Amino acid sequence: MKKFLVVLAGVAALLYLLNPTLGIFEFLPDNLPFVGNIDEATASMVLLAALRYLGWDLTNLFAKRPALDFGK
Repeated sequence: MKKFLVVLAGVAALLYLLNPTLGIFEFLPDNLPFVGNIDEATASMVLLAALRYLGWDLTNLFAKRPALDFGK
């Protein structure tokens, strides 16, 4: 049951980020200063958390990695 709810939350967050309503339905309008993008940030966090729960950890995708040494 928990896995189903996590998948459901992830799908809802993905749909919210894809914005199929063309901006008609938003929790916080984007033109509000400082708080207009909080709903998208929250949906992004929910999506990343759901993917991490399912085994796809994208949070360190752009982490700095050691440089490759080609035998110089």
